[in-house]
Amino acid sequence: MMSNYDAKSSVTIKELDNAYRLLHPIIQSALIEKGFLRATEPQRLAIPKILSGRNVLIIAPTGSGKTEAAVLPVLSMLRWGMDKGEFSDKGIYILYVTPLRALNRDLLDRLVWWGERVGIKVGVRHGDTDQNDRVKQSRDPPQMLITTPETLQAMLAGKRLREHLMKLRWIIVDEIHEFAEDKRGTQLALTLERIKWLIGRKPQIIGLSATVGSPEEVAKFLVGNDDECDIVQSSIVREMRMDVLHPEPTKEDEEMARNAYLYPDAIARLRVIKDLVNSNGATIVFVNTRSMAELLMYRFTMLGYDSVGIHHSSLSKVSRITTERAFKDGKLRAVIATSSLELGIDIGHVDFVIQYLSPHQVIRLVQRIGRSGHRLDKVPRGVVITEDLNDTLEAVAIINRAKAGLLEATQIPEKPYDVLVHQIVSLLMIKGRWTIDELYDLIRRAYPYRKLSIEELKGILRFMSEVLNPRLAYLIEDEGVVLKPSGVRARREMYRYFFDQMSMIPDEKHYLVINQVNEEPIGVLDEAFVAEYGEPGVKFVFRGGVWVLQKIVGDTIYVAPAKDTIGAIPSWVGEEIPVPFEVAQDVGSIKEEIGNYVSKVGPEVTADIFALKLSVSRDTVRYVVNKIMEHMESGVPIPSHRLVLLERVGDLIVLYTHGGTLVNRTIARILGEVLTERLGYPVGVQQDAYAVVIQLPRPGIDTALILHTIMDVAAWMRRRSLIMQ
Repeated sequence: MMSNYDAKSSVTIKELDNAYRLLHPIIQSALIEKGFLRATEPQRLAIPKILSGRNVLIIAPTGSGKTEAAVLPVLSMLRWGMDKGEFSDKGIYILYVTPLRALNRDLLDRLVWWGERVGIKVGVRHGDTDQNDRVKQSRDPPQMLITTPETLQAMLAGKRLREHLMKLRWIIVDEIHEFAEDKRGTQLALTLERIKWLIGRKPQIIGLSATVGSPEEVAKFLVGNDDECDIVQSSIVREMRMDVLHPEPTKEDEEMARNAYLYPDAIARLRVIKDLVNSNGATIVFVNTRSMAELLMYRFTMLGYDSVGIHHSSLSKVSRITTERAFKDGKLRAVIATSSLELGIDIGHVDFVIQYLSPHQVIRLVQRIGRSGHRLDKVPRGVVITEDLNDTLEAVAIINRAKAGLLEATQIPEKPYDVLVHQIVSLLMIKGRWTIDELYDLIRRAYPYRKLSIEELKGILRFMSEVLNPRLAYLIEDEGVVLKPSGVRARREMYRYFFDQMSMIPDEKHYLVINQVNEEPIGVLDEAFVAEYGEPGVKFVFRGGVWVLQKIVGDTIYVAPAKDTIGAIPSWVGEEIPVPFEVAQDVGSIKEEIGNYVSKVGPEVTADIFALKLSVSRDTVRYVVNKIMEHMESGVPIPSHRLVLLERVGDLIVLYTHGGTLVNRTIARILGEVLTERLGYPVGVQQDAYAVVIQLPRPGIDTALILHTIMDVAAWMRRRSLIMQ
């Protein structure tokens, strides 16, 4: 191969990083063409391991070259095999699984470019692939196929594509952290075991992730219980520059707030964001919900701040791509985004990240700030803009946990039965007769089902055979076998069930929003919002503008631009990020510690001490100290991680805890049920990460009764280990 290079090229090849020099000469030449002479840390660590045939989980920041760290050695091995005549047959040799239903265009272009240089055909198959391309792939499959878990399910149901997958040697799973914590990933884990059984060997598996709280768990999730997996971790968390800012309103902010009919605090936050964007360059402003993204964009528009775009999953594909391109081309200085920009979508270089309000989780902050500073000589930088005391302390606690490497543990679902039923049906579609032991051995190799008992499996098979109508399986328990249902109707129903339930993505009804003026799709709204506001003439904010609802036809909402700026903010359900117990406890601990220091050494010294200890700006710490001093001067104890405070305000009982979202939600629901039973009236409850609010049904209820009930519930929960001692 070296005969293809001139002397100058040969010298350049010698200058390639040692890891690159392990790759196929054609790839070395392509690296030179790209100007890539220095390998990134994940590439130096991962390429030798992958070339040696090891399963590898690569954990590295977005933009660190981890895609090439996985793909280039795999392409090298395929190319070497082709040179030797080993991989001359038609078939899919490399499977690239991505969580993105709308495939990242930049990723596809990169993979196709590398494939062309190496002489390997790269194809894509997902839900939007047209029929002509599907037919072509069935006849002449690409050697490397990019797909989603859902499309992979459908491929395995087709005989011809199954035959092409018999050639499979390598599987790359992108953004594995997005799969690990939901049923979509559980389905994928079982599917990978099904592929191993189908092809009769274990393909080499490589996983890619930006941030993982439990690397060993995710590695086992990736390769299954029977395989080993090396972990390559390249973390920049300790190098990140992170701070927390709580903007205080100026006189100018107060004047502007009166004119804009907003609170001065809100104006102060907008001003600080604008100043940070102007001084730092290309900036992503991350928010936690789509509603907040719309609210923030609306306020920027209302105040005349231009050069800001918006990006979230409910906007139309055209809108998202337009924003991505405008930001990449420098036409936008900032983009307001939800987690839709966490997954490595190419929007060019990002200089700075602003998190608007606490991100609630360490892993979220690390992923988001990690989107900045992707040049090898740049350090990721970002700040969190906060609105109140708990929000500020939560952000401080998260930053300190991030610097200590204390990311939230990955919560992999344990043996979900609905996914298992669907996968058993898929196995019966391929092979009509299984022994229970065969099924059990295959299923338990998938990490989420490592604790599945044989009795649990038999119970599921009985359910599929005896309870469901029509049945999805035929169990002959005495003989220990499971059969595909007989009869045309039964088999038709089985196939219908398989394809209807193929996606593990929650099915929520959405309405497509169309601009009636130019027929341009704007985005989608959830059913809950439409049910509340879905009347002709109603004005609402979307994509940073105000729209007037004209009509609803089926699942489509037709709107027109409004002339005024008053509208309702859209609502999307089920997207708020929960605050972990540990983070909420840290908030309580900081409150207690600052209170103790203020009592001993005074506020000024306390602010100096904690500005260093918490590694955030002194102004932020000063705000926290002042708020805690105000509380102390009232004579009321400071609620903390060790002190629960009960307060009554009229017919409201407020229980100040630091339990986090899920613990407080559990406490609220149990208290609501018990109090309703004891009082004989319905009792309303609400909660956030730091308090539970009880709405008493009538006046005159003795607080002592509520207190006794709370103590009873706490004792009951402790006995069952539902809360920490």
